[in-house]
Amino acid sequence: MKKELLMATALVSTLGAASVAQAVTSTMSGSMKIGAEFDSPESGVDTQNVVDLSNLSISISETTDAGTTISSSFGIIDEGGSDIGDDDNAIKLTFTDGSAIELLNAGNASSTSVVAVPSGAGEMGVAGATTNRTVTDVDGGAGSTKLGVEWHSAADFLADGLKMSASYSTDDGAAKAATARQENSWGVGATYVTSAGDTALTVGAGFSGGDVANTDTQTTGGKEGFHAGVSAVTGDLTVAVGYGDGNSFDGTTTNQDVEFSVLKAGVSYVTGDITLAVGATAGTAKDSAFGATTTKDDSKDTLSGSVTYAVASGVSAVVGYLTEDHQNDGVSATTGGSSWYIGATMSF
Repeated sequence: MKKELLMATALVSTLGAASVAQAVTSTMSGSMKIGAEFDSPESGVDTQNVVDLSNLSISISETTDAGTTISSSFGIIDEGGSDIGDDDNAIKLTFTDGSAIELLNAGNASSTSVVAVPSGAGEMGVAGATTNRTVTDVDGGAGSTKLGVEWHSAADFLADGLKMSASYSTDDGAAKAATARQENSWGVGATYVTSAGDTALTVGAGFSGGDVANTDTQTTGGKEGFHAGVSAVTGDLTVAVGYGDGNSFDGTTTNQDVEFSVLKAGVSYVTGDITLAVGATAGTAKDSAFGATTTKDDSKDTLSGSVTYAVASGVSAVVGYLTEDHQNDGVSATTGGSSWYIGATMSF
């Protein structure tokens, strides 16, 4: 017992001395968005909203004598409500060969490989209560719990331009409740970068799966799916397309299985201080109570565009527009509409 106490005292003393004498390296970034958003739903009244969004991100890291970098980050967010920060942050270890592993809150590796598709910039949105559960993200089948780990390969893994990731998360021990939740997950993803003449090509794909649990009738589809996408950059022009298909769930009100497919496409072009962007999304879904089936489609078709002007270093002015068409259970819904936004973003 005496030896154990001496060891514990030595450990505490060592950590205490280290905390006084040393500190990890930190960097900060953030932005402030100020503007106005005008919402015109197909049903209901038009609304106007003042947009005032701010966030501060802090990244911390340090490198051991062996060359391993230990890093994490957190954010402070103010979006006009009770937002105070982002607590889903992993501890990341980056090794000397360029590979890395994330511990806790690691996420799903399928999402890591999603190819970015341009869309209209700005804070547009169409408000309206609906039971339409169409998924609009190509990685809508990916999910994870906080007890997870994700591995990332170094660049040029097995082939030039190839990077791969794999993840797994397990049951976090929370008691099952009537509201469904993710119980475990797995995911794999890869990106491949190459060139064709003056065009830089990025190809990404991912697969994911997982179980969903609740105390009532069990889900039939779980949360699983795949996605693939490609981006082509030629000078100032970017063209990209992405597709996703799978199963998800909605446990916010009544537990629902959701079978979905999503197609996204977008174009952006930079000319001088101006960036033009256009994006479109076509999503379809079939939702049903756990243990039941349905053949009726939900859908969301969106089209967005924007013009962004670089006023000064770190300051940009944005004008954006969004339109949405909805279908719920096979019938055209009036929860769609249009929205436009004008504002400024200051970043540091």
